[in-house]
Amino acid sequence: MAEIVQNAEVLELLDELTVMTGRADPYPRYARLREISPVVRAEDGALVVTGYADCTTVVRDPRFAHLPADMLAFIGLPDWRDHPALLQLFTSLLTLNPPDHTRLRRLVGSAFTARRVQALRPAIERMVAELCDGMDGDADFVDAFAFPLPVGVIGELLGVPAADRAQFQTLVRDWTQILEVITPEVLRTADPAAATIRAYLADLVEQRRREPADDLLTALVQAQAADDRLTDDEVLSNAALLFAAGFETTTNLLANGLSALFAHPGQAFGDPERAVEELLRYDSPVQIATRVVTEPVELGGVPVEAGERVVAYLGAGNRDPRRFPDPDALRLDRPDNAPLSFGGGIHYCLGAPLARLEAQIAFPALLARFPSLAPAGRPERRDSLSLKGFTSLPVRTR
Repeated sequence: MAEIVQNAEVLELLDELTVMTGRADPYPRYARLREISPVVRAEDGALVVTGYADCTTVVRDPRFAHLPADMLAFIGLPDWRDHPALLQLFTSLLTLNPPDHTRLRRLVGSAFTARRVQALRPAIERMVAELCDGMDGDADFVDAFAFPLPVGVIGELLGVPAADRAQFQTLVRDWTQILEVITPEVLRTADPAAATIRAYLADLVEQRRREPADDLLTALVQAQAADDRLTDDEVLSNAALLFAAGFETTTNLLANGLSALFAHPGQAFGDPERAVEELLRYDSPVQIATRVVTEPVELGGVPVEAGERVVAYLGAGNRDPRRFPDPDALRLDRPDNAPLSFGGGIHYCLGAPLARLEAQIAFPALLARFPSLAPAGRPERRDSLSLKGFTSLPVRTR
């Protein structure tokens, strides 16, 4: 039977993942952790899993739940509702458990439909062409393409006016710092950012109540009118979540994907659906998922008691050789691909179809328009473990 391991090497590897050197290329460290034991214990007591099967269990098995918001009191935050950043996160789909999650997922899902996503295809194709027009010569791919495309798409979907969208890149990044760590210093930046996002969306919601439009925000308002269990706080928190997740993850998918293509030249993009799945697997935009065990369960051959906190390294699971042959190689035609990049179970990313659609349109268009597309300078990685991406990726189009 496997055992939970905590030794000097494990602690050193996990510590390296908290600094930029480890975050820029975590995969060799993930591999070593996986070799040591299926389950290791971090210094703060959390259990860490790095295998595909175990990560799948953590994100799909209902016995692994999100930390209830009320538990924030036990880490020194009894006033969490007074912090806009925490209120906005912990009243959203991202962190709620059933039955509230079930109710909200149904209501929000009724507005975020497959038909609504597919109807965006012409708009995405138009935006991609316009952004390519603006990239002739040297450009920063993040600023010129990877950010404006998804923020334009989610802005179009939600109904955020084009002139207002650019401000949200910094605001969302400041707010989502709390996904990494919750400290007074982080909250000093995250709270005003979250409050600004919330105030903006509150004004927009009121506009949609007076003047409905053909957008997702109107659909949420109408869902609330049809079911009064959807509160004003929940409308705003989930609108903020959809907007933030709508471009954060896709920005990282586009930049990580292009960087991976640069590192593995000469491969035909072929089937866009299969190629995008491989880019998601190879360098996942979302690297970790954290849960709390609600009843005794076995994980990696180890009995785990209720109350244990578990961190599933999804990026590590995506490189598990027991699931993916030659996992450190990028194979755009890889068969039987099922990356964990969008999570799983009841918390499977609601916006996954939209992110996939954007990437499936964007990469073939970029590669056809710029056959000599190449790196043109030193890229800058985002200093984050939860959300892996770039803040800058200089490129040359000719």
